[in-house]
This record gives sequence, C-alpha cells and structure tokens, in this order.
Amino acid sequence: MKRTWFTPALLCALLLTGCAGNTASEPEPTEAAQADAGSAADAGSAADAGSAADADSEADADSDADADADADTDSKEEVQPETVAPDPVGFEGMEPVYVDALSDGEYEISVDSSSSMFTIDSCTLVVEGGQMAAQMHMGGTGYLYLYLGTPEEAEQAEEADCIPFEEQEDGTHVFTVPVEALNQEIDCAAYSKRKETWYGRLLVFRADTLPLDAYGEGNVVTADSLALEDGSYTVEVTLEGGSGKAYVESPAVLTVEDGRALATITWSSPNYDYMVVGEEQYLPENEDGNSVFTIPVEAFDHPNAVRADTTAMSTPHEIEYTLFFDSTTLEKAE
Repeated sequence: MKRTWFTPALLCALLLTGCAGNTASEPEPTEAAQADAGSAADAGSAADAGSAADADSEADADSDADADADADTDSKEEVQPETVAPDPVGFEGMEPVYVDALSDGEYEISVDSSSSMFTIDSCTLVVEGGQMAAQMHMGGTGYLYLYLGTPEEAEQAEEADCIPFEEQEDGTHVFTVPVEALNQEIDCAAYSKRKETWYGRLLVFRADTLPLDAYGEGNVVTADSLALEDGSYTVEVTLEGGSGKAYVESPAVLTVEDGRALATITWSSPNYDYMVVGEEQYLPENEDGNSVFTIPVEAFDHPNAVRADTTAMSTPHEIEYTLFFDSTTLEKAE
C-alpha cells in the first residue's frame, strides 16, 4: 500500500487552513509525517532559541558597552567594597602643621586618601588671612558632595553644610574644602551619585610636600637656626622614593661652612652618575665603588627633594627622591 508522506511545508499549509476556520475533516498524519513535524518544531524552537540567545548576547554586549562608558566616566570613583581594607594615610610620627606656620600664598600639595576609589589628581593649598583651603582636582566625576565628617554625620547634616563640586571647563570636578591642619587625619564623607549613598574616607594633606618657601620665617630648621658652628658632624638621614630598593648610608657626614650645611651622600649602588638639588647638578666624587655626592642641605626635619640619575637600566633615568635629615641626631664629629 502506498504511504502518503507529509512534508513540513504541506503540514504548515494544512495547519493554516485549520486556523482559518476550515471545519472539513483532514486525514491524520502518518507517523513519519508526525516525525517530520516534530523535527520542524524542534528546528523552529532551536532557531527561536538561537535568535533569542543572539538577541540576549547583543543586549548584553550593549549593556556592557553602556556599563563601560559609565565606568570610563567614573572609573576612579567607583564604590569600594566594604571588604577592601583602607589604604594607609600619613606617616608615623607626623605632627600637625597649622596655618600660623605658613606664609600666605598658593602651593601645590599632595593628599593621601584612604580609598583608591577617591583619587585626587592634584591639589592646591590656598593660605590667606589666617585660613587654609584645599582645591582638590578629582580624578573622576562620581561624587556629588563632600562633607567633612563621617557618613553617619553626613546623613544628618543640612544640605547647606555639604560641599558641592565646581565643574571646570574640561568637565573635571573640583572640591574646595577648609583645612584646619596639615599632617592630620581628616574624616571626609563622599556622596556617590551612582549609589546615592555616603562613603567614608580619610584624608591627610601632606605638609612635607610643600615647598620650603611656603613656610613662614622661623618655621624652617636650618644650620643657622640651629646655630651650628663650622665643622664636621654626623646626622641620621632617611631616603624615600623610587622603587624602595635603593638606600643611602646613615649616619651621613655633615660639613658646615659659613653657616651652609653640606651632606656627603653615599648610595647603595655605583650606578648614579649625577644628582640634582633645585636647579643645580652635582657629579659623583669617586670613580670606584658606590656613588658618593656632596650636596647642600636646605632644611632639617623636612624632606629635601632631590633627583638622581641611574644608569642601572637600559637607558639612564632620573628618579625623584627625598632626603630627611633628623636634627635631633646631630653630633659633632670626632
């Protein structure tokens, strides 16, 4: 007996005729036709699923693109998970520096932040009329307000007590905050526009990064202010900066001539071919062994900014360091 086979197309036509209201009886499909119909249905479902998956993938890609665009805008000011430990701020033994120690003017200053999500690209300290204020140029645009206090205090504060940002011509944000003292931890709550909540930060405005001319007369410790007589001394010296691998010998020999202090700096490496203090370049005094220089000491108990050129890399590099000479360790050389 000849069997009748129904193709998927014919089956669809028959089904459409039925949906249109045709009440005429139709022969029941054979098992083979049912199998073909099932295969067609499975193929259709798979195609629909594939289309849906593609659509979802495209939607996910679009969402990711949107999220990336948002992240680019606020990349440096995302909310830090509560499980992330805060970054350390300040330094051991720091003592507050108040406005009466400084001269009026505007000075670049570094700011420590306890959160890597609260980045300050640059900061200007304004000293005027017995007051200090810091203009913090932010690394992103993710915060709408600051409040000098804890998040809990910020929640209860009046809006007038919160500090809004000032948008610059280039679209960056600047917060101007009053500063009571440098070298002192300051509670700062930041309001996230994305999360609509306050997050606590700790800030320290670093007095050790101010130029020496920011200090008022009598507020910088020098050989003159210490009344050091001409002669040779030893003094403990600490090096900071670079990768942290280099160091200098301590104590260092200090020579005072006509009220001017000169320190002999011996490096842990023979690869330094010059140093720069201010605008003056100094060459090593030796040809063999670790590099040795004699440089001026501008101030004691304050970081002295220097640059040193190292030849240890494939090409020479100038590296910024600070040298801290502790006046309490001065001793007359025998």
